[in-house]
Amino acid sequence: MMEMLGSPACDLSVKSECAYHRSMARTASPKWRSLLPALLVALVLSLSPHAKAGDKLTVVELYTSQGCSSCPPADAYLGVLAKRPDIIALSLHVDYWDYIGWQDPYALPGNTERQRAYARNLGMGYVYTPQMVIQGMAHTTGSDRGTVDRLIRDLRGAKRLDLTLTRADGGFKVDIPGGTFENETGRILIAAYDAKHENDVSRGENSGRTLAHHNVVRDLVEVGSWDGKPVSLTVTDKMVEMGGRNGCAVLVQSVDSGRILGAAKIGLTPGT
Repeated sequence: MMEMLGSPACDLSVKSECAYHRSMARTASPKWRSLLPALLVALVLSLSPHAKAGDKLTVVELYTSQGCSSCPPADAYLGVLAKRPDIIALSLHVDYWDYIGWQDPYALPGNTERQRAYARNLGMGYVYTPQMVIQGMAHTTGSDRGTVDRLIRDLRGAKRLDLTLTRADGGFKVDIPGGTFENETGRILIAAYDAKHENDVSRGENSGRTLAHHNVVRDLVEVGSWDGKPVSLTVTDKMVEMGGRNGCAVLVQSVDSGRILGAAKIGLTPGT
């Protein structure tokens, strides 16, 4: 399902255009294809008990909605990706389909704005669900497993910032090293997420279905900036709502291009 940028309306009979838009969505924009040899891939050091130090984590963001009938297969696939030790998988629910009959309980306006920013950076004139954005640099239809896997492989080996997370009283400490990345500066973002949610949908396109979602982002905040110099900061519950959440992802994201310069994740509850 697609929504054109700048328009509050959506033609819900877009099925005749799906093949065209899927073809466009399966590849990175020309700008990113030209930069692939030097792309900065996300980091990192994961504190998950299933990951080994030095694993190269790839950030995969799924933009989804319970009001979209095309999204459940992508939601299920994100659950598969969330189990991989080399992936930071995040489910970001958008709110622009709420008007067609069902209000997504996990939708955040900030998620919608984040997806719109990606659309601008990737040269798109629309946003759509389900969309997976890999490393902030490429996107594809969220249920297209083959293309997602290929993009993860293609973006795995480039230079990255190696973030380190350690537990601290009332939260955790983030250490970001210095470095030079084409003179780019970064925003430091914290995403607090729940490992899984499952609920019944009684109206809208998914009426009568029980939907499951994985690594659902419940709070996403900017806590600092990175300008090439080392940064250390302690993340507390006063900065991001960690209470009751299962985990946090830390992203260093380019101010200019939106690509992920480094990332890490930490579990907040046993087994996560």
